[in-house]
Amino acid sequence: MKSRTTLLITCCTVFMAQLGMSIYLPAMPEIARDLSTDASQVSWGMAAYLIGMALPMLFWGSLGERIGRKPVLLAALGIYALGNIALPVGTTIESFLALRLAQGIGASGISVMARVLIRDSFSGNLLAKALSWLSISFVIALGIGQYLGSLLQAAFGWQAIFQVLGGASLLMAWVVSRIAFPALPDRAHQHSSWHSYTRILCHRAFLLPAFVGGLGYGVIIAFNTSAPLILQGPFNWSAIEYGLLGWPISAAYFLGAVAVNKFVLHTGQRRLMSWGVALVLAGSATMLVGSLFGTSLAVLFWLPYCFSVFGQSLIYPVSLSLANDGAPVSGAYAMALSGFIHQLMAAVIGGIASLLVSQQAWPLALLCTLLALGAMFCALYIAQPRPNERSGGDRPISRGVS
Repeated sequence: MKSRTTLLITCCTVFMAQLGMSIYLPAMPEIARDLSTDASQVSWGMAAYLIGMALPMLFWGSLGERIGRKPVLLAALGIYALGNIALPVGTTIESFLALRLAQGIGASGISVMARVLIRDSFSGNLLAKALSWLSISFVIALGIGQYLGSLLQAAFGWQAIFQVLGGASLLMAWVVSRIAFPALPDRAHQHSSWHSYTRILCHRAFLLPAFVGGLGYGVIIAFNTSAPLILQGPFNWSAIEYGLLGWPISAAYFLGAVAVNKFVLHTGQRRLMSWGVALVLAGSATMLVGSLFGTSLAVLFWLPYCFSVFGQSLIYPVSLSLANDGAPVSGAYAMALSGFIHQLMAAVIGGIASLLVSQQAWPLALLCTLLALGAMFCALYIAQPRPNERSGGDRPISRGVS
């Protein structure tokens, strides 16, 4: 029962954090007009959010290990809520980007503590199965958030998007405050945080899966950064039409996350990762070909991306599970470090995608293809099971995921 409660709370908090990434995307052109700036500058809001998520992740992990999961999660939810509530008050692009950074800092703590709480309860293939529920939360936020944002913008203006998100975050913090989490395990002779992070970074069994997950995640970040301006620009989509795109994207990610949840115990993590990488590469390459030779057809741009999203939904929970099982240090450190690597890569990729914003889709498609190729090369080194690994995967534990 405690494991189920933990899983429900972590899924809800991850949902809140990921909404901050997708819910405002349909409103980017309107935000640019109200702030009297260029839309390409507003697109840097994604990079600012991702930088805010990346930079403090190691700090959040260390803090969660020292003072406990619950107070850190509450602090992160509070920062996230305040960032959302304050954002509509700003009148300049500088204040918009600064508050997006603050949002990201809060989302960083939420993301780290959610994964750490899952890691406290599960391991091996069951960890991948549990993390697939976080992926489902992610994709629901990706689709519903985008569509909800378009509706809020049309009805009340873009400011309402952040006001609703801030109020919901405060409500989530109240719920968390009423839940009792397990006490911290007693770890005698515990090394310093930075010593633990250094030890983990020296293990290839941790790094390679983390890189695969980060590169696949980068494909989604790159698309979310540039696609709103491309589809609402050269393809003349409205904000509502772009919001509707969230549904096929969500369906693709949802199906992949469900596939991990259903088949990982029987298929094994490495095989699922290989399939996912192949799908991300195939989708990105098809998107590139379509953008070069079918430039007037939006379906050749967004439909192949949905296949890439399906592939990434296979990759992400498996990459987190493999990376953390391969880490030599237990506790919050491995989860925080893998999250830091993913968000740092996402911030860099989001910045590159912002620089590539243009009236054509092929620069974005080329970036996605290069990222997928990088993921494929990393996956080649971890595709084969270890000698002591059974076909079903890694170590089981007594608690399951239902």
